[in-house]
Amino acid sequence: MIEELVIRDLGVIAEATLPLGPGFTAITGETGAGKTMVVTALGLLLGDRADPGTVRAGQSQSWVEGRWLIAPDGAVAQRVRDAGGDLDGPELLLSRSVSAEGRSRAVVGGRSAPAGVLGDLGGDLVVVHGQSDQVRLRSASAQRDALDRFAGAELTDALTAFQHVYHRWHANQAELDLLVTEQDRRLREADDLRLSIAEIETAAPQRGEDAELAERAERLGNLEELRLAAAQSRELLSAEESADETPDVVALLDSARRQLERAAEHDPTLPPLAEALANAGFLVADIAAQLSTYLAGLDADGARELEVVQERRAELGVLARKFVGGLDEAIDFLDTGSSRLLELDNDSDRIEALQADTAADQTLMLQLADTLTGIRTAAAAALGTAVTTELAALAMPNARLVVEVDRQDEVTATGHDVVRILLQPHAGAEPRTLARGASGGELSRVMLAIEVVINATDPVPTFVFDEVDAGVGGAAAIEIGRRLARLAETAQVIVVTHLAQVAAFAGNHLSVVKDSDGSVTASSVRQLTGDARAAEMARLLSGLPDSASGLEHARELIELARTTRSN
Repeated sequence: MIEELVIRDLGVIAEATLPLGPGFTAITGETGAGKTMVVTALGLLLGDRADPGTVRAGQSQSWVEGRWLIAPDGAVAQRVRDAGGDLDGPELLLSRSVSAEGRSRAVVGGRSAPAGVLGDLGGDLVVVHGQSDQVRLRSASAQRDALDRFAGAELTDALTAFQHVYHRWHANQAELDLLVTEQDRRLREADDLRLSIAEIETAAPQRGEDAELAERAERLGNLEELRLAAAQSRELLSAEESADETPDVVALLDSARRQLERAAEHDPTLPPLAEALANAGFLVADIAAQLSTYLAGLDADGARELEVVQERRAELGVLARKFVGGLDEAIDFLDTGSSRLLELDNDSDRIEALQADTAADQTLMLQLADTLTGIRTAAAAALGTAVTTELAALAMPNARLVVEVDRQDEVTATGHDVVRILLQPHAGAEPRTLARGASGGELSRVMLAIEVVINATDPVPTFVFDEVDAGVGGAAAIEIGRRLARLAETAQVIVVTHLAQVAAFAGNHLSVVKDSDGSVTASSVRQLTGDARAAEMARLLSGLPDSASGLEHARELIELARTTRSN
């Protein structure tokens, strides 16, 4: 239930607070005062498209906030928490702003959220009926939805079971069609994969092998220079194999050590230095030994090894150029390509399995669709009878509503039923579709009658009607007011109306008041009681809020409505 609605800078409304609450709320006002902006504001809170043209002239943005009372442990509350929002006890705050540039921002339970979240919540919070919804009622899908709502839980459960099978069948059928139509292409792809995989397996590349080969090629290509440098370095460090008597580093370090050891007894600081020179000699001798090992390991047949290395590098280079990511991607392709090849090679088995699955699901799907047809057919008769009774109370005593369920060949996500709601305006007339057989006023009453009946099996917390009484007057308007009051016994009902006969039945009467300073028009909302309400009712009846006869008629209507509600 909507407890309160706050609007700022939307259309002609500068700022307004609408106290709503339970029961029946009527919203009235002069033409152009902005009554429809109340419905627009609710639409924004329910995820409708943001229109920058609704921002009040001269303002940077419009802003709407709604305060709902909901069950803290219900499905709506859970979806709010899933979106990152929270409740304050049973209270849920929804807000939406729209800038003059067209940017929109939604807040759900204190947390920013996409407008789509508002739309998701709105389906369980409010049902809005305006002139566009009356037009929508003429469509086959809207008529089927109305019948399905009336059919209740039995239809919902059957439809859920059907759609589970339908979506599985649809997905498998799409895959089957793809496999069959692209069978030749997939065979060619499998052949290409086999060639690529065979090439990679023949080369048998290893990760990092190309870098390692590059290092070896660099070494083998400079073999003589490496040999000469290592030999000369070893001779300078330790000239054990040299014919001349040129002192090497090892000999020089040993001579220096002996010099210090001879004088060490005269100065205690010299022994540590002598020991350091001895350690340096050991280190240099070790380096010389490593150089000897390095020289011994240099391959005398380096030219042949270099040729082998270059051939391997060329082989890997050809392979690497075939893949964007180089050699590593070629290695990875062995896994991904092999998996894809296995999938392609199993096409025939997969096609057989899919053919069996789709055939079984199609049989089950048609059975479940027939179940839907049976439930809808039974519900159609009951809906037609119940709405016909309501129409009699809405000053259409000779009208009869007929709901037909026809089967079509094509199966869709809702079954294979086409639902048509027909109106027989009087006895003896041929039932005709709502698009052809109902005027605007009759369609308003049909829509209201349907909602009153459906609400008994599929209750909605809040109904919003935007001029549901269009094209209606007199006794029919009074009956519409009675039925709205009846609907308000089990749901919150908010009605934008221009008829006193309808507004009289409201327990909460709000008036959108227009003021003008000569340049900018602004509107605010006032809650009417007592004489102020009677004056507004008189204005609706005669256009004269101070007319004595109008005021008398207004009070008579209010008393009639009060008596009806009390009974």
